[in-house]
Parts: sequence; structure tokens; C-alpha cells
Amino acid sequence: MLSRRPRAVRCWPGLPLLILLATSLAHAQDIYKWQDEGGRWHYADRPPPGRLPFEAMAVADSARSLVSERRGGTERRPRHFFRNHFHGPAELELSLTAATNVTTQPPLPARFVLPADDERGLLTISAADKNAAFSYRVSYLSVPGRPMDRLPEQLVFYPPFARGSAFPISQGLDDTHTHKDAANRYAIDFGMPIGTPVLAARGGVVMDAMQRFPDHGRVDPALASKANFVRVLHDDGSMAVYAHLQRNSLRVRPGMRIAEGYWLANSGNSGYSSGPHLHFVVQINIGMALESLPLRFYLPDGGSMDPDRPQRLSGVLNPGQ
Repeated sequence: MLSRRPRAVRCWPGLPLLILLATSLAHAQDIYKWQDEGGRWHYADRPPPGRLPFEAMAVADSARSLVSERRGGTERRPRHFFRNHFHGPAELELSLTAATNVTTQPPLPARFVLPADDERGLLTISAADKNAAFSYRVSYLSVPGRPMDRLPEQLVFYPPFARGSAFPISQGLDDTHTHKDAANRYAIDFGMPIGTPVLAARGGVVMDAMQRFPDHGRVDPALASKANFVRVLHDDGSMAVYAHLQRNSLRVRPGMRIAEGYWLANSGNSGYSSGPHLHFVVQINIGMALESLPLRFYLPDGGSMDPDRPQRLSGVLNPGQ
């Protein structure tokens, strides 16, 4: 995980105090795609052996950080306020390093849950010896979603595209070739043309979204973090991420409550990608880390299936508005 490095700041009695904080950012994981002699598609975190032709792509593992900080209080007793810009809860972990002559309230490290679109004063700092200078670093990490200690009970979802259409699962659950990180282990990749309507697999609140990146479809490291996406918070605390969406195709905005089948955006080829596809994953926050969940998809006949291997999946829902 990337972060901005904070620098230590020293405060003398009677002089202003400035504190810089470290924040967490999302990143993307490079993966490689190729077809073997038997026609089976493979996905891995390294190129194929030998001289088989391959494609390289990247998938975002989480939404970007949307927690910010400001300082209030006084010069000698600063108070730090943190604002959650997500339209859903976020967990925040504060820590203190390189501290000299400092006391904090509450003691650090500490974790907090910030409600959706809310600001809270979480940390007060002062000098242990009131007559001496003090210095410190404050860092924070943020993760979308409230912390959970158990799996949701309902893990069956509708396919994220319309009834009457069918698309291949190019990478299924718990694939041994890639998606090895916890946030994407159970992600599903669908081979899908640009402009295909992407539907909500379950209803909820649009937590975050991005649509400004073009559909270049280039294997370029500079595009690694530039995939358009929608993150939807479900009522049970789980979150669905729909990634690599088409530029300027969003039909939702953060804060909207949408029903299952709602037309979120169009499938695209944004970010570090070599071909049009939809990356779909359901995640929860466990211990300040995003964990993906194994899931099933409803079928048109009323049953359900495990997306655990390359196969075609048919849509169930009609697009909603």
C-alpha cells in the first residue's frame, strides 16, 4: 500500500505547530493473461513460461482513500479532526511515531469508525512537560466499510448484466493463477465489450465512484491506478466493486440508494488493461483490511451457480433506472 511519508515537526513554547499526516492510497495489481494449446485461458501474476503470447492488465483492489484531516484546538493543545467523504462508514487507524515530550488523548494507536459523510474530532495532543518543546508524527490509514468479524449470511448475487445476455467468466473464484491478494482472491472477471450496461448485483448505497479516466486499454504502468469504478455498500455491510468502467458512463452518484438491477454504468477498458472486461468483487472490512468473499450467482431458471471456473453466465435482471 502506498503512502505519503510524514515529516517530524518540532514545536517550541509560543510558536505555531504544523503537523503533516500520512494517508493510505489504493493500488492496482498487474496480472497476465494467455491461452494454452488446449484453449484454456490462464491468469497469473507473472508472464507465461516459454514464448506463449500474452496480455498484461491490472485491476484495482480498492477504492481510493477519501478521508481527510484538519487541525483545530490551540498551538499548545492541537486537536485533529477527520472527515469521512465516503457515503458509507470508514474505519480509521491512528498511530504516533517519532514522538518527543508528547501525550495524546486517547492513547495511540487507536481505531475509530467514522459514519458516512461525517467529521469527528478524534485526537488531542499536548506536551507532557508544559515548559519544553514537543514534536511528533501522526499517521492514519483508512479502509472503507465498518469492521466485521463474521461473513454475511447471504452470498448469492445477481449477475451484473442484463437478462438476455451472456458473458464468459474469464477468471473464476479462488483461481490458483492470480487474484492472490485478500482483497481480490474471490473476484470475478467477465469478458465484456465496451458499452455493455453494468447492473447492480444487489441493492444498496453508492459509496464512491469514478468516471474520468479514458478507455485507453494500454499496457502502461502510468495507468495502473486509473480505472473507473463504482463501489456499492449493501445493507449487510458488504461492498461490491465494479471496475474498469467506461469513461463518462456513470448513471449514479455517490449517496444514491439503488435497487438490484439498477444501471450503474457501462463496461469499459479504463486503467491499465489490454482488453475490455468487467472486474467484479464483493468485499468486507476485517481488521483494517479488505477481504473478498466467495459468492454465487443466480441463474435465469431460479437456481444458482459457483463462478469457480471459465464458463458463460447468463443475465437474470432487467435493467432498472
